[in-house]
Amino acid sequence: MILISQTANGDRIEFRDRKRWLWLLSVISPAVPALAVFLLAYGASPWWAFLPIITYFVLVPILDWLIGEDENNPPEAVIETLSQDQYYRVLLFVSIPVFYLSFIACFWAVATLGLPMWANLALTIGAGVASGSGLTVGHELGHKPNRVDQLGAKFICALTGYGHFCIEHNRGHHTMVATPEDPASARLGENIYRFALRELPGTAVRGWAMERERLAKKGLSFWVWRNDLLQGYAITLAIAIIVIAWLGWIVLPFLLVHHFVGWIQLTLANYVEHYGLLRQKLASGRYEPCQPNHSWNTNHIASNLMLFHLQRHSDHHANPLRPYQSLRNFNELPRLPSGYPGCYFLAHIPPLWYRVMDRKVLAWAGGDSSKANVDPRFAKHYASASQPL
Repeated sequence: MILISQTANGDRIEFRDRKRWLWLLSVISPAVPALAVFLLAYGASPWWAFLPIITYFVLVPILDWLIGEDENNPPEAVIETLSQDQYYRVLLFVSIPVFYLSFIACFWAVATLGLPMWANLALTIGAGVASGSGLTVGHELGHKPNRVDQLGAKFICALTGYGHFCIEHNRGHHTMVATPEDPASARLGENIYRFALRELPGTAVRGWAMERERLAKKGLSFWVWRNDLLQGYAITLAIAIIVIAWLGWIVLPFLLVHHFVGWIQLTLANYVEHYGLLRQKLASGRYEPCQPNHSWNTNHIASNLMLFHLQRHSDHHANPLRPYQSLRNFNELPRLPSGYPGCYFLAHIPPLWYRVMDRKVLAWAGGDSSKANVDPRFAKHYASASQPL
């Protein structure tokens, strides 16, 4: 499909999105756990239970490394037309039943195939990773103001029991991103494990408080059906009741593992997206507006095609309502060394993460650690050494 527009000078612009059909990978990739179940159901080795984990954390980083990056942007003149193309929006909704298919298939396998415990656990973790990436869809739809998109976001976030995500993300994270006050912005020197202990409860508490405040302004109690947060949790509870009634109590511990892994997927994304970056305070005491250089960016093709362009995070924070297909790359942005899956691997090994990323943060801050979002426990270290931990 060729988009035709004109510049302000009247010049004719033609643009073809060469990744138009490749975006189907974002729809297909959540089906990997279901594929693993299919193989297991037809007698494949229990080791195939590791297929989702290997795909997401080994194969995708390798593809990112082999294929490289795509730094091309749609011309400014076609951004509006491209943003209105409903094909891209439909893909988001089509992906939701795929996520649910993998979820249902994995719990059916756990309850009925008689797999070894380690295989059941591997399959559950793989399903949690897939469902956690579904929060990318919730993230994209949750930024849209219409009720249909909001409902879609609610259903995909409910799959991992993360009903507060859109509320907290839109009204909290986007307001306080890249500041010490934001529990979803990682600090220089803070490892992923300490960050998770701060981010998971911090974002939940903030989401609850924001929804309570919204309802109070309408003169409503927190415990009403119009509570968006409780609606999401109700869907999660209904899913759990249906699955347990169908497959038995044996699936309950695996449900809990699945949900926790899904939460950690979002925590990992939050960790790598703004690590160490800081918006400066103005003379008024307010923080400067969020700019593209307050988010880490990556244009790695394979992982971006599997995550609806989430990794072009810089333009997203500069333009939160801009749909994924229209997100742009900018020169001189802070850049991650790999797509998100590869960075997640690094993050799990803090010394490796610090070795790679601390230098990048300090270079971004011009060698002045006071201009970075530093973990207070290590402020003296970075101030005196200006080196990775």
